[in-house]
Amino acid sequence: MLTRQLYYLLKPLMPRRLQLLLRRQRLRLQRLRHAHHWPIDASAGQAPAGWRGWPEARQFAVVLTHDVETAQGQAKCRQLMELEQQLGFCSSFNFVPERYAVCEALRAHLAQCGFEVGVHGLNHDGKLYGNWPRFQQRAARINQYLKDWGAVGFRSPAMHHNLAWLHALDIAYDASTFDTDPFEAQPDGMGTIFPFWVPHPEADTGYVELPYTLPQDFTLFVLMGEHDIRIWQQKVDWIAAQGGMVLINTHPDYMWFDRGEPGPETYPSQFYADLLRYIQERYAGQYWPVLPRDLTRFWVSEAGVER
Repeated sequence: MLTRQLYYLLKPLMPRRLQLLLRRQRLRLQRLRHAHHWPIDASAGQAPAGWRGWPEARQFAVVLTHDVETAQGQAKCRQLMELEQQLGFCSSFNFVPERYAVCEALRAHLAQCGFEVGVHGLNHDGKLYGNWPRFQQRAARINQYLKDWGAVGFRSPAMHHNLAWLHALDIAYDASTFDTDPFEAQPDGMGTIFPFWVPHPEADTGYVELPYTLPQDFTLFVLMGEHDIRIWQQKVDWIAAQGGMVLINTHPDYMWFDRGEPGPETYPSQFYADLLRYIQERYAGQYWPVLPRDLTRFWVSEAGVER
């Protein structure tokens, strides 16, 4: 916690290239050390007690989510949406309410086309969980955006998380965790490729937690410099064999859509399209493509798992 707080305190003073250099050096050291549980933690494949399986006897679920970090990322959302539509998929787009002007027309267009909109923190400054009074103040503003946008899902910036504090938000689900990802600033994985219920300690309420289960695009292609989707494919195959949930978080900010010159922090959007085609062709008829909000409703009402 102290290391993370120090990093975010110094981050505005560091050139972006230095930030990336430090992260890449740290990641190279970590990758070998954590090879036994990344990208696959074998213990995460166990189904929860009472599990009855996915709808229509599908083998596994596929959930597509995107965090829109900047205004530049927001400008690419329509292209990303169209890419998914061409392949027959829908997804959830999470916007940062007070970091850039979130386009109301874009949100309306996404909803009209059957996509989902979620809230991605408040201003992406790394201070959301700094202390409880500050979190309470920000939670009130986040709740107003959830209400105004008709959203039921939340994801914290940088995958910071405090599941106990999130009961202050008016959400059906949170998606700020992961099954295994030792490269995150807060690397405590949930150890499961299934959703799970987070009960309120003092009331008969709670929310569903949806951990992401595929490595993030920024980690793979920007920090690690991978040039293909083999790691994604490997993880998809393992999750499918376990009957779990393929949940991916990608960022339009880092995708290059063949317009202009690719930047040092971009990767070809074709990689993401290749992943969708891989799932579509290899697992035709075997997966349940579902939005986070719909999976949450299913998990609460029909999954049969213990809460």
